Amino acid sequence: MHTTHDTERPAIPIDDRLDGRRALVTGGSRGTGAAVARRLRAAGATVLAVARTAPEPQPDSPGFVAVDLTTPEGTALVADHVAEHLGGVDVLVHTLGGSRSPSGGFAALSDGHWADELSLNLLSATRLDRALLPGMIAAGGGAVVHVSSIQRRMPLHAATLGYAAAKAALTTYSKGLATEVAPHGVRVNVVSPGFIRTSSAQALVERLSAGQEISREEALDQLMDSLGGIPLGRPSDPAEVAELVAFLVSDRAAAITGAEHTIDGGTVRTVG
Repeated sequence: MHTTHDTERPAIPIDDRLDGRRALVTGGSRGTGAAVARRLRAAGATVLAVARTAPEPQPDSPGFVAVDLTTPEGTALVADHVAEHLGGVDVLVHTLGGSRSPSGGFAALSDGHWADELSLNLLSATRLDRALLPGMIAAGGGAVVHVSSIQRRMPLHAATLGYAAAKAALTTYSKGLATEVAPHGVRVNVVSPGFIRTSSAQALVERLSAGQEISREEALDQLMDSLGGIPLGRPSDPAEVAELVAFLVSDRAAAITGAEHTIDGGTVRTVG
């Protein structure tokens, strides 16, 4: 509800530039993470990308640290690097995630598979937040985006049940975190993509193909059918997801926190 008072607060400049901001992007060597890193750099931010494997060498590539964020040691290494070279971060975008578990439903998932899914898709984010958000709180501001998935609402039981459950946990955690840190000027939002044209999506298709002994084309059709199709008629591009992230970490989204933003071409048809 909008209310008008005689004494309005001073207008806040609305700007999509990120000049002077220090940003860290996990999973930043390829796919969505690489697209986010490029987009934030284009907006003027100093970007540190983090991933297990380095990106292809490019003349204008951003800073990069090769590290495994599924381990406490990896998180500590990143935190030390940030403190030494950046002095903290203003923007944290966590795109790291994925699934390496076999297809076949719940019975195919061992304790080890569940531990791997939770470590990659949930605990890597909680550890890094614990290491870096105190600096944002002390500075009185910052923006965090956790990349979840529409599978937290549409779990694919035959292929990625553990991944979907971990992303659901990440989304719930993000909501609680947003409520806790908002009074300190730190905003936390979630971006939940649907089908994106990435190497991870192709790997999922290949796992379905191998697990069910069907062609890649049949596996892709099965995956699309399980999602109920995409009304827009195509998967999203990583650059399109990056545009949404860039908006959320900018001053244009200064009043947005604790929200989930779906980018799926209309795949999720339910409200809420």
